[in-house]
Amino acid sequence: MKTSFSFILALCLFAFSSGAWAQFPFQRNRPEPLKYVDRQCLIDLVDTYFKALVNHDPSQIPFAMNARFVENIDSKPIGEGLWQTASAVPSTFKIYIPDPAVGEVGFMGMMEEQGKPVMIALRLKIVNGFVFEAEHLVVRGLEPKNMKYLQTVRPGILTVISEKERMKRYEITGIAYSYYDALIMDNGHLSPMADDCTRRENGMPASNSGIPDSEADESPNYSAMKSVAQLNTNIMDYIDDIDNVRVFAIDTITGLAIGFSHFRHSMTQPVYPIYNVPGVSTREVKLPPFDLPAAHVFKISKGQIHEIEALGFLAGYMAPSGWE
Repeated sequence: MKTSFSFILALCLFAFSSGAWAQFPFQRNRPEPLKYVDRQCLIDLVDTYFKALVNHDPSQIPFAMNARFVENIDSKPIGEGLWQTASAVPSTFKIYIPDPAVGEVGFMGMMEEQGKPVMIALRLKIVNGFVFEAEHLVVRGLEPKNMKYLQTVRPGILTVISEKERMKRYEITGIAYSYYDALIMDNGHLSPMADDCTRRENGMPASNSGIPDSEADESPNYSAMKSVAQLNTNIMDYIDDIDNVRVFAIDTITGLAIGFSHFRHSMTQPVYPIYNVPGVSTREVKLPPFDLPAAHVFKISKGQIHEIEALGFLAGYMAPSGWE
């Protein structure tokens, strides 16, 4: 007996559909797609997402049928990773970067995992009202001495830019990307960082810190230097390359941009030259080869970067991004 092509096609579609439901059982009762993807809707989606994480319930989020999820550069089924271990939503340390122009939203903040504080950067990509991609960068084991810097967000980061002073989206994007150029080229003048530009990394004051020399972790006290001058010392020369740079969300109302990236460090040259620091000609960094997947939030106004909040975690050298 001959089997019709339409019958075979129907069987294939049924098999595919059944497999899809088996892989994503939470999709059977998923919420309706987002009707609007405006600024407030994206902020609300982030809040809903974290509540769903803590409830360990992906069905609360309108994931697309073919949605992808990556956590700490590891592709995972939706429902694994932080979906199983989150224990408290972000409270006082929260930075939202909604971008309705491209249907993406970024977030950086503090939450809890199994009762312990973790720093998280989040990226959500929305297509046709559904969450098409979700990405977490999670930093665990934060230094206790830096926790005081992770209780509340610096006021300057959250300040709304007056309408007449707001920059164009493409202008903010270009300035954010210029920071990565300045890092890899060891040239602070390649990025318009203001004199008041302060950088923190996993909470640690890293530039323009105000920390006196007597309390600094290193001598000379690089953390107290202004951001441009610090990069011009060649202090970042141990960074070989920065891959997978993505400035994916811009909020023109607050002047915030968020970028994810992947730092590579071969550490083949542990001693490298230092410039513009009296009495210092070299710096030594003895570490095995490593990667540093990272997130940076930039506060940009009047054509300059004024604040940088960053996080990063150690990964194996030349690790893949998780999106291959």
